[in-house]
Amino acid sequence: MKIYTIGFTQKSAENFFKILRTSGAKNLLDIRISKDSQLAGYTKRKDLPYFLKNLVNMEYHDMPILSPELSMMREFRKTGDWGKYKRDYLRLIRERQVEKKISRDLFEQGAVLLCSEPEATHCHRKLAAEYLAGTLLKDEKVEIVHL
Repeated sequence: MKIYTIGFTQKSAENFFKILRTSGAKNLLDIRISKDSQLAGYTKRKDLPYFLKNLVNMEYHDMPILSPELSMMREFRKTGDWGKYKRDYLRLIRERQVEKKISRDLFEQGAVLLCSEPEATHCHRKLAAEYLAGTLLKDEKVEIVHL
């Protein structure tokens, strides 16, 4: 089983949707904080479900349960302290018990975690994927693929 992750920043719409189509996943889990800002461009929450369905044959799922808190994100951007951000984010999703509130079916059909960061290195989508692999999907052999 694979968990895919992707960030839309620094990708053209054509490239973004081509990458998603190539993944073969059937579900996109939007774990961003800001889904409606002008910076979201072609990935705005009101438009993305349409594009996904018609261009990629993928379902959109709004997953605020996997989004960090805005204050956490602002602090990380200000300090650059990845270790603290990582601890705070993992504590948050443990407290939310996300593994009990997200259907395994989404991953069995293929799922992509969407965020805005161009690379997964210092992005919560990487942490979310690792957490879900170790909890919700702990009985499976899971590969995490950053698109």
